[in-house]
Amino acid sequence: MDRPAGLAEQLASGDRRALARAITLVESTRPDHRRAARELLAGLESRDPPALRLGMTGTPGVGKSSLIERLGLMLADEGRRIAVLAVDPSSSRSGGSILGDKTRMEKLARSPNVFIRPSPSQAALGGVGRRTRETIRLVEAWGADLVLVETVGVGQSETMVAELTDIFVLMLAPAGGDELQGVKRGIMEMADLLLVNKADGSLVEDAMRTRAEYAGALRLMRPPAGDPEGYPMALCISARTGDGLREAWQAIESLALARQASGAWAERRRIQMEAWFERAVEAGLTSRLDADPAIGRLRRELAAAVAAGRLTPDLAAEQLLDAFAPLRP
Repeated sequence: MDRPAGLAEQLASGDRRALARAITLVESTRPDHRRAARELLAGLESRDPPALRLGMTGTPGVGKSSLIERLGLMLADEGRRIAVLAVDPSSSRSGGSILGDKTRMEKLARSPNVFIRPSPSQAALGGVGRRTRETIRLVEAWGADLVLVETVGVGQSETMVAELTDIFVLMLAPAGGDELQGVKRGIMEMADLLLVNKADGSLVEDAMRTRAEYAGALRLMRPPAGDPEGYPMALCISARTGDGLREAWQAIESLALARQASGAWAERRRIQMEAWFERAVEAGLTSRLDADPAIGRLRRELAAAVAAGRLTPDLAAEQLLDAFAPLRP
C-alpha cells in the first residue's frame, strides 16, 4: 500500500495512476485502508482557484453520458482538465454494478486531460456513492478544473448531489405537458439549470415546447438569494449535434462567477461541509455498532423480536443504543 504522503505528492504532480490508486484506497472498507485514506485526505492542499463541481442528473436514457462526453471534449480541447465521476446503481441482491459509463464515453476516455471513474452506489441514497465526496477532493488535488458528478438517475433522493456540487443540472427529454407532473418538486427546486435534450430533427418543436413549460414552472419557484436574474433557467440542447451546448456552458460559467463574487459559493460549500460532517458521524456510529460482537448479537436478537412483532422498531433501537452508549443521568 502506498504511503499517504507519497501518494499525495504523486497526485499533486498529475499522476493518473496515483489518482486511480488513491480512489481505490478511499473506497475500501478495510480498517487499515480507512486510516490511510483519512491521513491522505487530511494532507491534501486546497485548490486556488477552486475547481467547479457540477452535478448532473436526469431520467435513464435522457442522454447524460452523451452530453457529458460532448461537453468534456469541448472543454478538454480548450486545455481544461476534467474529472467525471459516474455513479452506477448497485444491485440490491448481488451488490454488483455494471459500471458502463466509461464505455459510453469512449472518445472522452481517450483524452489525456480527462479522468473518468465509474463507481458503484453501494445502496447509498441520493444518487451518489458512499465515497463520492472524498473522491472529489482527490481529483481536485490531481488538478481537475471541472468535476462532473453524474448520478444514477432522477428521483427525490437525487437531491443529495446538491450537497456535493456548486451547480446542479437537471436533464429532461422532450415530451408532452404531462411530463411536468412526473418530476418531483424537490429536485426542481434544487436545479440551477434545466436542459431539455434531444432538441434535433423531428423533436425540435417538442423540445422547445417542453422548455417553455418548464421555464414557466421555474418562474413560480423562489430562486436562491443572490443569484443573477433569469436563474434557474431552462434551455434546449442536443447532445447529438452539439446545438445549444456552448450556450449551456456559458450559463453555467456565468452562474459560477456570480456566486463566487457574491460569496454564495463559499457559503454553499460551508453548509455542505457541515452536512457531510453530520453524515460522517452517523456512518461512524453505525460502523462502531457493527464492529462490536456483543452489540452485533444483540442487534440480531432485537431485529428478530421486531420482525416477530414482540417489539416496536423504536423501542428496539432504544434498547440497542442504551446497550452501546447509555445516556448519563
